[in-house]
Amino acid sequence: MKYAQTVPVLMYHHVSPVEGMINVGPLNFEQQLLWLKRRGYRSLTSDEFAGHLKGQPVPAKSVLITFDDGYLDNWVYAYPLLKKYGYTAIIFLVTSWINDGPLRHYLGQGELPETPSHRECEDRISQGRSDEVILRWSEIKAMQEDGVFEFHSHTHTHTRWDQNTPIEKNERMAQELALSRASLQEHLGSVSEHFCWPQGYFDADYTRLAQEAGFRYLYTTKAFGQNRAGTDPAHIYRFAVRNTSGNSVGRRIQVAAHPLIGPLFNKWKLWKRSLRTRK
Repeated sequence: MKYAQTVPVLMYHHVSPVEGMINVGPLNFEQQLLWLKRRGYRSLTSDEFAGHLKGQPVPAKSVLITFDDGYLDNWVYAYPLLKKYGYTAIIFLVTSWINDGPLRHYLGQGELPETPSHRECEDRISQGRSDEVILRWSEIKAMQEDGVFEFHSHTHTHTRWDQNTPIEKNERMAQELALSRASLQEHLGSVSEHFCWPQGYFDADYTRLAQEAGFRYLYTTKAFGQNRAGTDPAHIYRFAVRNTSGNSVGRRIQVAAHPLIGPLFNKWKLWKRSLRTRK
């Protein structure tokens, strides 16, 4: 049996038929899952991925599927499609946005709830209407018990304290981590060592605070690197999945995992980015 040298980590936010940024339509999402299924790919759990980083073998065709923030459409569309094709995924939750309430319908259950665009979700959250666009604890527990999604921390409020209160940013981040952990412990009974940075921002101070709070596996929004055995768990690479075909995403997965093409591709992309920043 062949084992993976590199495990690509896929980053999603929304799966919804509504047009908008960082959204994948249900039809394209299903085609992406079909691409994985037809080629024998397996989705890892967070424990299996952590094991890979420690040097424990995982199948050659392995991916980790992640979702950020915890939007309602993850329940309405992503959950039933993942279950249909036998895949699991991770959601990083912003705990202050989550409310109590009954289960809402998901795909195949009749009239579906509204799943607005990302910008509309942001607007409603800022207006104190997060329950209209964010998962409820009941839905989180149902997906967790079904073994399709597992849930980890994405802070308590998703705030960029380095921009809002830069002098107090470390104190604020420490509070975010503590409140997020307390909420997950209260509602789900446990807190993992996996954590995702809000809006992708982190620095040396933030990394130290997260590690002191009990988080070991820190997920970034940086795409151009490889998650190999021995990779620093405080700097996990993920690439954003676009609203495109299964074949397109499949090519990106294959490039990300290739032992020779992957590093060359990453160097080329980083070089191109450096040219843009010099202008």
